[in-house]
Amino acid sequence: MRPMVTRSRLQSQIQMAARLLSLCLLVALLSSCTLQKLNKGGKLGFIEPQSMALVSNLILTELESVVPPKRKPVIAIYRDAFTDLTGARRSNSQYADFSTAVTQAPDAYLIRALKHAGGGQFFDVVERVGLDNVTKERQLIRSTRQQFKEDQDLLPLAFAGLLMHGGVIGYESNLKSGGFGARYLGIGADKEYRQDTVTISLRTVSVSTGKVLLEVLVTKSILSVGYSQDTFRFIAEGTKLIEIENGIVQNESVGIALQTAIETAVLETVRQGYDAGYWKPITTKPRG
Repeated sequence: MRPMVTRSRLQSQIQMAARLLSLCLLVALLSSCTLQKLNKGGKLGFIEPQSMALVSNLILTELESVVPPKRKPVIAIYRDAFTDLTGARRSNSQYADFSTAVTQAPDAYLIRALKHAGGGQFFDVVERVGLDNVTKERQLIRSTRQQFKEDQDLLPLAFAGLLMHGGVIGYESNLKSGGFGARYLGIGADKEYRQDTVTISLRTVSVSTGKVLLEVLVTKSILSVGYSQDTFRFIAEGTKLIEIENGIVQNESVGIALQTAIETAVLETVRQGYDAGYWKPITTKPRG
């Protein structure tokens, strides 16, 4: 009798191992489907390590290719002129998160967009965010030249004819959320999504008159998508249970979304300025 008991126990163990192997293969297959949904190449390109830092370019190629004006308008952005006005915190349902939802230096994106508009030939941007540092350095140069009795004077600081004002005026979390899923014989899959929105305002003000010449309002959505699969199966009747889960989430970068919104606002400002006649495009003279 013992050999028969041992043989039956061995057969049950082999069957259990075969079930485990089939479940593992099934989960691996579902996992490959998830990766295929997120990336057509089947690779997680967005989490692959990079050996070098990347120098970012403008996201909107239309902004870089706009026609420059005959005279470049001089623009200034002060430290408190373009900031996060929402005070929104990151959405987290598990614990209190005191990190802000958006960067506290959105003026960096604005200055970069203005500097690179039209291939760097559209706007002249003067430094006002670090104006205190510039002033201190100029005072240091003057005192040093006076000490050594040098007659060379500093060039005057460039002044701006236009000011940029605005900022991040809205951030809505979980504006839309939902999902769908299915389960059959202990095997299931589901998909969830969430949509946030960020809104920015950009105003162009004339220094000479104080009038608001141009005004733009831009809203950009921020998407988050998650895929998951799970297997819930009894492998020995009434005694043993196996549960396997697999999932992946892809979140759109808030920084990139904010940069896109700011570049869109600058592009719309350029278009409105042309329509209003505030700047004239460069026209090439016909040959001959």
